[in-house]
Amino acid sequence: MLLKDVADTSAAVAGVSGRLAKIDLLAGCLRRAAPGEAEIVASYLAGELRQRRTGLGYASLRDLPAPAESPSLRVAEVDAAFGALSELSGKGSTAARRERFRELLARATTPEQRLLAGLVSGELRQGALDGVLTEAVARASEVPAADVRRAVTVAGALVPVAAAVLAAGGAGLARFRLTVGSPLRPMLASPAPDIAEALERTGEAAVEWKVDGVRVQIHRHGTDVAVFTRTLDDITGNVPELVEAALALPVHSVVLDGETIALDPTGRPLPFQRTASRVSSRVDVAAARAKAPLSLFVFDALHIDGTDLIGAPGTERWAALAAVVPASARVPRIVTSSPADAQAFFDDAIAQGHEGIIVKGLDVPYEAGRRGAGWLKVKPRHTLDLAVLAAEWGHGRRQGWLSNLHLGALDPAGAYGPAGGWVMLGKTFKGLTDKMLTWQTAELLSLADGPTDGWVVPVRPELLVEVAFDGVQTSPRYPAGVALRFARVLRHRPDKPAAEADTIDAVLAIRGPVPT
Repeated sequence: MLLKDVADTSAAVAGVSGRLAKIDLLAGCLRRAAPGEAEIVASYLAGELRQRRTGLGYASLRDLPAPAESPSLRVAEVDAAFGALSELSGKGSTAARRERFRELLARATTPEQRLLAGLVSGELRQGALDGVLTEAVARASEVPAADVRRAVTVAGALVPVAAAVLAAGGAGLARFRLTVGSPLRPMLASPAPDIAEALERTGEAAVEWKVDGVRVQIHRHGTDVAVFTRTLDDITGNVPELVEAALALPVHSVVLDGETIALDPTGRPLPFQRTASRVSSRVDVAAARAKAPLSLFVFDALHIDGTDLIGAPGTERWAALAAVVPASARVPRIVTSSPADAQAFFDDAIAQGHEGIIVKGLDVPYEAGRRGAGWLKVKPRHTLDLAVLAAEWGHGRRQGWLSNLHLGALDPAGAYGPAGGWVMLGKTFKGLTDKMLTWQTAELLSLADGPTDGWVVPVRPELLVEVAFDGVQTSPRYPAGVALRFARVLRHRPDKPAAEADTIDAVLAIRGPVPT
C-alpha cells in the first residue's frame, strides 16, 4: 500500500465530523492493507509510530524539504526507515537520524509530509480516537465490535489486535486474554465540570480521592511481582515498597490498579516531580527510598486468584479488592448520591493536598485503555489571564498556523527580572480551535518583535489569553521555579490591556507553601 492512501485517509477523517463517516473512511483504508501491512496502517491511523522511540523531536520538523510531486513511498518502506533510524546510536547519531528523516520527507508529497510530521510529533489530531478506530477495525474485519473491544481491553493496545483480526478474522482474537504479568492499558476518567453534574450522570456512585501520583498496575503470581506504569513500562526494580506490599497480600495471583505517591511526614503529597523522579530512578534505589518512600493507594482489582474481574461491575470488583487489600493501602472512598456529601469529601481531599475526586458508577465494568463515561474526574479549575510572549509554528494539521503559545505572568515588583516585566510559566497549544488558530496567527504576526529562528516567533506581550489549568508545579526550567499544570486556552482577551494581566504573585498563591 502506498503511504498516500493512509495520508489521504487521515486528511479525509480530519475533515469530517460524523463518527460514522470517520469509521467508514478508516475501515475502507484498513481493508485495502495487505496482511503484512495491517499493523503499520492501523498504527499510522491511530496517530502513532510502531517504534516508540525514534530520537526525533520538534527540531527535526523545522525547514522541511520541498515535497515530492508524485507519491512513491510504501508503508512497509516507511516503517523500515523509521526502524533503521531508531536504532542509530553513539556520536553523531542525532544528526544522522535527522538526515535520514529529511531524506524520507524529500520523497513524500505534501499530504504525506503532513502525516509523517504528525506521527513524529504525536500530534496528528485527525479525530481517529481509539473508540472510532476500534469500530473501524471491527467493520473492516467483519468481526463483532464487542469481541474486538474485549480483545483490546486485555491486550492493552489496539494496534496488535487490529493486526491479528485483519489477518485472521475472529480466530485471530483467541490469543488476547488477561495474563498475570502482562500489563493492560488502564481505564481512564473523563472530566466533569462539577460534582452535581458528575452525580447526575452516574446516579449513586463511589467517590474516591484523585491522588496526584503515578498510576501503577501491580501483577503478582506466587512470589513473582511486576509493577507497570500507565504507559506499560516495567518499573518493578524501582519500587521495592510496592513489591513488598503485593507479597504481603493473602493471595496467590492478583492484578491491581492504583496510584503510588511520595508523601511528606505529615501525610501530605510531595510535589509530583518528586514522585515521578523517585519512580523512574534506577540509581541507588535504597537511598532514594529513604529520602522519598512511596505510599500505595489501590482502587481497583482486575484479577484475583484465577478469577478475572474486568467485566464485573465496580461494586463487585471493590468487594473483592477490599477482601484482600488492607485499608491502609486502599484509596479513601465513600458511596453516595448526595452532592453535599460528595462536596464535603472533595473539600477534604483538596485540604489534604490531593487533586480532587473520581466519581465512579457502581455498575461500570473496567474498560481498559478507554476514557469511560462511567468514571468522571472533578478537580478545582484555576483560571488566569496571561500574556503571550512568543508562539511556535504548528506542524501536522496545524502547519501554517502559530500554535504553541509561550505564556507569561506580570512581574510588577521585578522579583524575577525587570520591574513590570514578564515571567514565563510554560507553553500550551491545547484548547485552540481552527477559528482561534486563524485569528491568533494574524494577530500575533502583527505583534512580532525580535529575531526568530524560523520556528519560534517572539511577540510584544500585548495579547492576553484566559488560561485554565489544574495546578502549579515546581519547574527549574522557568525563572520563578514554577509552571502551570495541564494548561489550556479558554479564549483570547483582546478586550483587556496587558497591564491587567495576572501577576506572578497570584500564580504562587495558587501553588501554596512549598513542602520541605
